[in-house]
Amino acid sequence: MAANESFRIERSAVIHASPDAVFALVEDFHHWTDWSPWEKLDADLKRTYSGAARGVGAVYAWEGKKAGSGRMEIVAADPASRVVVKLDFIKPFAAHNTAEFTFAREGEGVRVTWAMTGPVTLLSKVMGLFFSTEKFLGPQFEEGLANMRRVAEGEPATV
Repeated sequence: MAANESFRIERSAVIHASPDAVFALVEDFHHWTDWSPWEKLDADLKRTYSGAARGVGAVYAWEGKKAGSGRMEIVAADPASRVVVKLDFIKPFAAHNTAEFTFAREGEGVRVTWAMTGPVTLLSKVMGLFFSTEKFLGPQFEEGLANMRRVAEGEPATV
C-alpha cells in the first residue's frame, strides 16, 4: 500500500426541508444530539462545547466509556454548499479524519451527502483484517441521515 493512501466513506439522502433547516442541524454541534448515531452509544457521554456557538470555529469534544474520546471542529461552513469538520479521535485509538457534509437542491428537498476521509494508517490496515470500515461506518452514516431527515421534516428522532 502506498504511504499516502486514504479512505473515503460516503452516504447521501434527500431531506424534504429547507436548506437553512438542514444546514442548522449540521453547523451547530448542539443539534447533533438530535440526529447523530453516536450520541446514543454511551449514556454517560460527557460533552464539551467551546469556540464559536456554531459554524467555523465551533468545537465539540466528547468522552465516554463506550464512545472513547475525541474532538471535532468546524473548519468551513457555507449554507449554500457544505460544512467541513476536522475530526480527531483520541481514545480508544488516535485518528485524524475529515467529515464533510455537502448540500445540493434536489426537487423540493436537499440532498445531504455525508463523507469521511482520512489516511490509511498501520492500525487501520490491521483493523481492516478483522472488519470493514465501510461496513461499520456506512450503516451509521445511513442511520444519522435518517435521523436528520426525521428531525428536519418534523418527525420524532430515534436518537
